[in-house]
Amino acid sequence: MAELTVLEEKLSEVLGLAQAAQDATQKVEGLVDDEQIAAELQRMREEAAETERRATEVAEERNGKKTAILDKAAETKSEAKEMMSTYLGEDADGLDGFEFLTMAEAGELGHLAVLGKLAESAGEPEVQELVSWGMPIQERHFSQTKECSLQLAAEEDPNEAA
Repeated sequence: MAELTVLEEKLSEVLGLAQAAQDATQKVEGLVDDEQIAAELQRMREEAAETERRATEVAEERNGKKTAILDKAAETKSEAKEMMSTYLGEDADGLDGFEFLTMAEAGELGHLAVLGKLAESAGEPEVQELVSWGMPIQERHFSQTKECSLQLAAEEDPNEAA
């Protein structure tokens, strides 16, 4: 397998997290009854799929490293799915789902920001373009998942037995 640069490793992590986000939004959608929230999760899933597509295009342009980037992305996706499985056990509810998504979206946002800084330092315009496109979306995803968490928390009885 080709050796990846730090930038390429971060690109693969962004790609793998976008893949995992598609599974996570689908899982959480099954935990909520609100149609408006479900529609927002579907939109987030579509945007994660577009992020995956765009990141894959960037990976394809990396001289002979596409396979290594995709392999590392698959590893990242697997690790994220394992964390989701651990966090969202059999008794998970919508609030648990959104708490997990808030953490996941914060991670995606952070990884994308790091990739942007590396692309800036390396003078990589195609990676910078991916980051410029994705940052507002990830910021919105983080904000929305946090707000949904707070909305669902407000509906909870804080004195009820867990």
